[in-house]
Amino acid sequence: MYDTIAAISTAQGVGAISIVRISGDEALEIVNKIFDRNIYSFKSNTINYGHIIENGKVIDEVLISVFLAPKTYTKENIIEINTHGGISVTNKILELLLENGARLAEPGEFTKRAFLNGRIDLIEAESVMDLIDAKTESARKLAISGVEGRLSSKIKKLRDKALNLISNIEVNIDYPEYEDIEIMTIEDIKRFSNELNSEIDDLLKTSESGKLIKEGINTVIIGRPNVGKSSLLNRLLDEDKAIVTDIPGTTRDIVEGSIRINGVLINFLDTAGVRETTNTVEKIGVEKSLSLLDSASLVLLVLNNNEKLTDEDKDLLEKTKNKKRIIVVNKKDLDSKLILDLDHVSVSAENNDIEELLNKINELFKLDEINDGDMTYISNAREISLLKKAKKASNNLVEALNNNIPIDMLEIDIKNIIDYLGEVTGDSYDNELIDKIFSRFCLGK
Repeated sequence: MYDTIAAISTAQGVGAISIVRISGDEALEIVNKIFDRNIYSFKSNTINYGHIIENGKVIDEVLISVFLAPKTYTKENIIEINTHGGISVTNKILELLLENGARLAEPGEFTKRAFLNGRIDLIEAESVMDLIDAKTESARKLAISGVEGRLSSKIKKLRDKALNLISNIEVNIDYPEYEDIEIMTIEDIKRFSNELNSEIDDLLKTSESGKLIKEGINTVIIGRPNVGKSSLLNRLLDEDKAIVTDIPGTTRDIVEGSIRINGVLINFLDTAGVRETTNTVEKIGVEKSLSLLDSASLVLLVLNNNEKLTDEDKDLLEKTKNKKRIIVVNKKDLDSKLILDLDHVSVSAENNDIEELLNKINELFKLDEINDGDMTYISNAREISLLKKAKKASNNLVEALNNNIPIDMLEIDIKNIIDYLGEVTGDSYDNELIDKIFSRFCLGK
């Protein structure tokens, strides 16, 4: 935490500019060694023109942004060098910074310092990466809500209530003679637990919407060969992504593509046709297709309207019966030979008649009901898990009260609630967990 770190903050490659960032107590001193102007004369929050030099020779013409502690992203001195966006010149400037005393930053270390220095909490830190990864406008809005601290504020208010409760209980126990202190009764504790459960329930209910917005819906298109899976994928994506022929087994590997419905990303995976085969390559494709069912959020099981139900169709209907699925009867423009008494949608991929399927996906996930106004949704698996643990501790508290456990014995459950909520925001944390979280960040952020 006390050394000075540097990294390239823009994507590697050729572009108009690249940014090399340096943060730490020695940032000014290090940059001053390789800049042809006196950096100590610059005011904070200014952009300054000059040249990066090595042994008196110009490396590049640059603009340097100066941000002085504590009002910076990391609460340390930060300098950002805006250089021409070539790979060689960018790497050379980073090399000079490292040679003059900086250390190469670890992935996410700038944001990690912002967290450890108290500028942001853990929810806000994770939301920074979500903002970078956002692929839709809804995902951007969700992430910016986290960056701005709206979700953090809700969690911290819950934790403050628990802290107030336990402090009052402890004062009641330690100083019973004080008449001006609020007396905590069993009913007060029950009321707190009920309020906590209600607010956590509200957050968990909306977490599904948050996960949909953040991660999208991973959708596997499955069926036996030649039912029109690849044609359906092409129509959904509005491009010829998958090869379409009348030869069974054409698709042998996974073909992917995405669309957006009401701001939610739908990630389609077209799989190899499922059938018994002696072809080694096709057999691997079939096994891969079936393995994807376990991780799919949605299964589109495609059947052929122009053919009778086969044993392979029946097997797939059985394998997917407990999955969230839509049975898609394709080739509705041809004579119907399929008898099916299960709920399904009918499409014609050949004629681009897929509206019924799109409407069904929208209805199944209630995509048009996702409120993109507030966007204070919890979407992070770590945070959701901790909220569930806090709720369980709250339920244990109610159970203990119902069993007439003395109030002074309830502190364990209340402290667990405080700890779990503190882990969500990072008010209490494990160093190993923090390292793991920030290791998933991109280098230079």
